[in-house]
Amino acid sequence: MRILGISAFYHDSAAALVRDGEIIAAAQEERFTRKKHDSHFPRHAVEYCLAEEGVTLNDVDYVVFYDKPFLKFERLLETYIAFAPRGFRSFSMAIPLWAREKLFQKKMLAGELNKFGPDFDWNRKLLFTEHHLSHAASAFYASPFEEALIVTMDGVGEWATTSAALGRGNRIQMLREIHFPHSLGLLYSAFTYYTGFRVNSGEYKLMGLAPYGEPKFAGLIRDQLIDVKPDGSFRLNLEYFDYCTGLTMTNGKFDRLLGGPARQPEDKLTQRHMDVAASIQAVLDDVVLRLTSSLADETGARNLCLAGGVALNCVANGKILRSGRFQGMWIQPAAGDAGGALGAALAGYYSHQNRPRHADGCHDMMRGAYLGPAFDQASMERRLRSAGARFVTLDDEGLLRSSVDAIAQGKALGWFQGRMEFGPRALGGRSILGDARSPSMQHLLNLKVKYRESFRPFAPSILREHVAEWFELDGDSPYMLLVAGVIPSRRREMTPGEQRLFGIEKLNVPRSDIPAVTHVDYSARIQTVHRETNPRYHRLISLFHERTGCPVIVNTSFNVRGEPMVCTPEDAFHCFMGTGIEVLAVGNCFLRKEDQDPSLQRNYETSFALD
Repeated sequence: MRILGISAFYHDSAAALVRDGEIIAAAQEERFTRKKHDSHFPRHAVEYCLAEEGVTLNDVDYVVFYDKPFLKFERLLETYIAFAPRGFRSFSMAIPLWAREKLFQKKMLAGELNKFGPDFDWNRKLLFTEHHLSHAASAFYASPFEEALIVTMDGVGEWATTSAALGRGNRIQMLREIHFPHSLGLLYSAFTYYTGFRVNSGEYKLMGLAPYGEPKFAGLIRDQLIDVKPDGSFRLNLEYFDYCTGLTMTNGKFDRLLGGPARQPEDKLTQRHMDVAASIQAVLDDVVLRLTSSLADETGARNLCLAGGVALNCVANGKILRSGRFQGMWIQPAAGDAGGALGAALAGYYSHQNRPRHADGCHDMMRGAYLGPAFDQASMERRLRSAGARFVTLDDEGLLRSSVDAIAQGKALGWFQGRMEFGPRALGGRSILGDARSPSMQHLLNLKVKYRESFRPFAPSILREHVAEWFELDGDSPYMLLVAGVIPSRRREMTPGEQRLFGIEKLNVPRSDIPAVTHVDYSARIQTVHRETNPRYHRLISLFHERTGCPVIVNTSFNVRGEPMVCTPEDAFHCFMGTGIEVLAVGNCFLRKEDQDPSLQRNYETSFALD
């Protein structure tokens, strides 16, 4: 049985194909259209999923959409009625769009699906599942657990913003929900907006900024903005927020509470912004810990699955792990709305069709999240030549050793190998790699390659078998969704003068043996690399370890700020030619910047809208 899952029309549209419970393919639409967070119907992603399986839409048994549009419309209307006459401007902008498009999404979806198969029986084969069930299904059904507590936290689905469920076998039982407008995701997004970053894409910047500050506003947030109960349930004080009725996340009362107006994008970041970021992160950590701990007590669950946009907050995830309340913890790597497409497909198979499920307690179903397009060697060579690239083709060992040479020499290496990752993290398929030992690598990658804010940290990729020798973690973190500290013996203590520095002044102070991936609080967002899921990437790092004694390299996504992660060999070459990346490995093709035609250089610094 084949089931196609689709998420679309809000942000991060995606498609996923499941056959007999096995995940065959999944991809975000943005990777094909090159439009960040593309919300349109995922036509290209659907085409890819069908092509990966070698079928047409008529060979698909069901198509499942990841939420229920009528329930969302109900929430929209009830919210405007509850707050009337406030919010008329927002209401007048939203209702025509709903009346024209979103209210008739079943018809829209049918029309799009009929483009793939005019005879597709969408009346019988098109299904809808609730938003938080899609998230819960993406986490539990893809996890290695036979039984688990499932916690979903995001901005809002139809009504739910936070939900708890129990998964057993092939069933998911929803336990309780917190409803809009009380939302942990929207609270964090309000602070994303206030600190000058884009909502629905800049939340990870807020998380990265937090360690530069002190949580001086945390008490104020707890006293005035959010009422948190001992069990982690909460309510927001809506007097300070504008997202229910206005066109912004916060209002003037919020500005006065925090001592100034919202920062404008590209304005200078001050110590106050860093303290605000630290404060909301501390509050988020506290709520998430209370919530998961109380649910552990109530249910007796020994395993935890997480999904929803808040589950991408790897700082909070790391604190849950270190709390010791769960024996096993698994986070869906595509935890946001893109992952809803996968969850919808899995829910269609296990919940709707009541098919049996077997979990072994060790291995998940995500194949390392390498679920996107791959290209054979002949195709990559043909595409690169058509783009004007100059390269040499090496055997496997030659390619790996030349790549290790480049990293060890302090160069930035573009790494395009195998299938593209599903979800927001580069995991060694579409990555830019560097030497984690280099004190200048973070600065080089941020300013000359990624063209992004200097404070943004980079993640380490480390051989799984060596992780406990470098980090305060002795477990798996294959999807870069857990933060842990560098072990004390690898740290470099700051001098008294360095300790007196404030905020971003600390950025260029080396703090460990691997300064390029050590944040200012001695933490790192860790990816453990496993031979079973990505043997070539594992071999690359193993050779680097043999050469240098260090089993850690820098790994960041292969793109510039505002650009989706590269998808095709042409995307990789164009990004290579538009940035300070010095060396590029595409399959077994090896490219050096100095060998390329200078006329093919591009200005990628201004090619994409800022995120």
